Amino acid sequence: MKELIESTKRLSHDLAALEFTNPVACVYRPLEYAWEAHRIYLERFSKGEKRVVFLGMNPGPYGMAQTGVPFGEVAAVRDWMGIEAAVGKPAHEHEKRPVEGFQCRRSEVSGRRLWGLFAECYPAAEDFFKDHFVLNYCPLVWMSASGANLTPDKLPVSEMMPVEQACLTHLAEVIGILKPSFLIGIGGFAEERLHRAADVCASSAKLGRILHPSPASPAANRGWAEAASRQLRGLGVW
Repeated sequence: MKELIESTKRLSHDLAALEFTNPVACVYRPLEYAWEAHRIYLERFSKGEKRVVFLGMNPGPYGMAQTGVPFGEVAAVRDWMGIEAAVGKPAHEHEKRPVEGFQCRRSEVSGRRLWGLFAECYPAAEDFFKDHFVLNYCPLVWMSASGANLTPDKLPVSEMMPVEQACLTHLAEVIGILKPSFLIGIGGFAEERLHRAADVCASSAKLGRILHPSPASPAANRGWAEAASRQLRGLGVW
C-alpha cells in the first residue's frame, strides 16, 4: 500500500508542470486538490495483492473530479466505501464545472453503474476490495472553453507524449505491486494501455475488457450491468 501511495505521488508530481494548448481551456488535477480522499481510498483498499485490477481512462467531471476516487460517484464513495473528506479547488475552475466535493448533487452515471454492480455483488466494500482494485490510467480532467469534457484521444499527440510516459510508468508499477491475475480494461482505450503496461513489467496476467458504462454508449444504455457481468464470466474473472 505504501509503495502504491508513493507511486501515485510521483505520477501527480510528474504531471503537475505540464501545460496544454487549444482546445484545452481548463485542467483539473484531483490528485492534488482531492488528495486526502484518494489517499484514504489507497490506504483502505489497496492493501495486499489483487486477483483483478480494473482500469478506467480518466476522471469524469462528476466522479473522480469531485471525490478523488476513480469513477467516484458521490453516493457510492460516501455510502458504500465509507470515504468522505475535504476537497479543495482546482487552480483554474471552469464556471460550468464547479468542484463541490462530496456536496456535489450531480451523479456520475458511469460511476453509479460500475460501483452499483460491484456493490450488488459485494454488499460490503471490503469484500470486493480483498481481490479487486479499480484505478484510472490518467488522473487529469481536460475541458474545452465551453466546459465540455475532452478525452485524451482528442488532445495533440505531442502534448500527450509526456502524459502517456508518466501514466504508463505508473500503471506498470501498480501492476508490479498488486500482481493481478486479471487486467480488465473498462473500455477499449484502457484495455490497450493495459497491454502496453503488461509488456513493460512482463506481467503474465490475463487481459480483457468490459463495456464502458458511459451513458454516451448506446450499448451501455441497454443493460450495462448484465452485459458487463456476462463479459466477466466469459473471461473467467467471475
